[in-house]
Formats: sequence, structure tokens, C-alpha cells
Amino acid sequence: MGSTTASTSRNAKRNAKRARAGASVLAVLTVAAATAGCKAQAAGSAPEAPSAPPRATATDDNKPTAPPSSPTASPSPTPPTATASPTPKPDPQGTTLMASGSQGEQVRELQARLRQIGHFDRSPTGYYGTVTVAAVQSFQGKRGLTRTGKADTLTWQKLLGMTHEPTAAELNPPTTRPVTKPDKRCMTGRVLCISKNSRTLSWMIDGRVVSSMDVRFGSQYTPTREGTFSVYWKSRHHVSSIYHTAMPYAMFFSGGQAVHYSSDFAARGYNGASHGCVNVRDEGKIASLFAQVKNGDKVVVYG
Repeated sequence: MGSTTASTSRNAKRNAKRARAGASVLAVLTVAAATAGCKAQAAGSAPEAPSAPPRATATDDNKPTAPPSSPTASPSPTPPTATASPTPKPDPQGTTLMASGSQGEQVRELQARLRQIGHFDRSPTGYYGTVTVAAVQSFQGKRGLTRTGKADTLTWQKLLGMTHEPTAAELNPPTTRPVTKPDKRCMTGRVLCISKNSRTLSWMIDGRVVSSMDVRFGSQYTPTREGTFSVYWKSRHHVSSIYHTAMPYAMFFSGGQAVHYSSDFAARGYNGASHGCVNVRDEGKIASLFAQVKNGDKVVVYG
């Protein structure tokens, strides 16, 4: 009986110990589950939204602050509206075909046609200078067109309708001025025979006139020297070292004086003067002359 009582007592103690151990394990598991924050979620259900962060209180080290607000997207700037530039109005008289500074065969034809109806009072030069501008303005004014001085398509068409196609003699007349009887020194050999009175140059070979052209001379302060000379130097693209002006087709005969093409003479005619040279205003003619004249050919300049 005594041993049975002792055994029962030992069993009761073991059971009580086991019960206490089980309670401890349960308590630990409960605490672990609470601190892990995990929560079972049914399959297919949406996850819960996270809880808002705790707000700071007055007892925290930092001052209480409101939870940060979500940034607001700034509106995208409106692109500037493109302003269409006004379309330029077309010239009512059409496209400009020739204007001041133009040169060539079409300019020569323009001048010849203007001369046929009394708007151009000299031989065609092929250079569109101030005289041609004035002639075109005169024609435009008579026909009720804007006096631009430019040969535009409308001006050109009206001119074509009022004139005939220029002949070779109208396009390239010998000279605008009558050629006087040559000086006797010009009657033998190859000679540039230049008359100040008629303001002409005649290229002569053995007394025969091969070609003639208008020329212009120096002013009273820079006169062209008279006498008998010879060509000593030819310079196709010459530029004056004193006046820095172009002297194409230059044929020097007395110091710095030469026979050469002058665009100023072509443009202004006898309203100007040279610095002593013999100016030619027809580029085509002097180009041909330049090709024929040789160094050593005679030059006669007379009054």
C-alpha cells in the first residue's frame, strides 16, 4: 500500500510537470505568431491594404507631423501654337528676267527692241546699266506697268508683242557714232585708229576698216594722250593697281593708259570719263579685238 501510494504520487508529479511544459510551449507559439504579423489569407482573395504608419505624438522626440501627402503631377505644358508666316504675294508683273547688272545676249536683244520703239537711244551693249534701267522704266510707264526698271515677264511679253526680232545689224551695229575719215597714219599696217572727235575706234589693216566701236576718253584733268604709239602689253583680266578697278581686255600703249572694256561706260555712257584710258563699252567687240591685236601693233590717237 505504501509503495502504491508513492508510485501514484510520482505519476501525479510527472503529469503536473508535463502540463506545465505544454502550457509554456503554447504561450511561446502564441507570442511568435503575434509578432510575425502573418495572417492567413484565403486563396484568390485580394491582399489587404497596408495599415497607415503611426503618427508621431507630442511625447516623441520630433514634433508631430502630418503624414506626407502624395505628390501631385504638374500639368504638362501646352505646346506653343505655330503661327503660319504670311505667304508672300506674287509679283503681279511676274518673274524678273533681267535687271541692273545683268549682261549677255538677252540684254542686247532687250536694248535692240527698246531702240526700235524709241526708248533706247544708242547701240545695244549687252550690259544692263542705268541707261537701260531708265529705258525700261520709260517703256513700263507708257504701258501702264509699275516702273520697276526691271525686265520682268509681263514687261518682256509686252515688248515682244510690239517689236520684231532684231536683225544682226540691230544687235551689233558698227558704232553708235559715225566713223570719220581715218588719219593718214592709220592707212598702213595693223592700226588701232582712235578719233577723239568722233569718239570711235577703228581696227584697220592696210587701210581697210575691220571693225569699229564707241570709245570714251579721260577727263580734262586726266586726258588721254595723243600721238602714235604701239601696244606693248596685253592683260586679259587686268585690275588697276592705282584705282583698284577692273580693266578687262587691257591693251597698254602709253605708260598706264590702255584700250580696255569699261562696265561703267556700258552703264552710264558719256556721262562719265576715264582716268586717261580709252574705254570701250561693247564687251563682245573688244573681246574680238583683243584676240586679233598683237604686241607691236600701232596705236594712233588723234583729235
